[in-house]
Amino acid sequence: MKKIILQELQTAAYLLNHCIQDEKQLQCITQAADIMIDAIQRGKKIIACGNGGSHCDAMHFAEEMTGKFRHTRKALPAMAISEASHLTCVGNDYGFLHVFARFIEGLGCAGDVLLAISTSGKSANVVLAAQKSQEKKMAVIALTGPSQDNFLAQHATCAIHVPYTGPADRIQEMHIKIIHILILLIEKGLAL
Repeated sequence: MKKIILQELQTAAYLLNHCIQDEKQLQCITQAADIMIDAIQRGKKIIACGNGGSHCDAMHFAEEMTGKFRHTRKALPAMAISEASHLTCVGNDYGFLHVFARFIEGLGCAGDVLLAISTSGKSANVVLAAQKSQEKKMAVIALTGPSQDNFLAQHATCAIHVPYTGPADRIQEMHIKIIHILILLIEKGLAL
């Protein structure tokens, strides 16, 4: 048991250290925060989406923005595409491929930001949401995995890659760390 625990922690530490040393990724995180800060300052909102664990990360991002992160402050305009009636209605009537894009079509506005989360970068419904966001003149921030064959990144204003080709849970661990950093940078950028 201890061997497994140590292997898991060492792999996580290796990936974290790799990201710490990747100047390009640090710049992408900064750029993503700047895009979100600018949108909020202009009265726009951030819409987040993803599937499975990434769906939970999208909801976590939104609740930290509208609730609080580390300190009490005003609520910030963010939402996750997670309304069960919307997801099941669109999934039933149009197919699961369209659950995020239809939401963007109805509620996305020019100048808003889509935070699109996919560990593989190949989730077709997330990619379609990114495409719909581009049509609506929204910025797209992709929080994703390796850059190779990453369709989501191709439709992103800014793509933050976690360069790991192993199991997706390791990428998700980095995604939640990056989400927390983004929220912190947004709060500091807005002087909250």
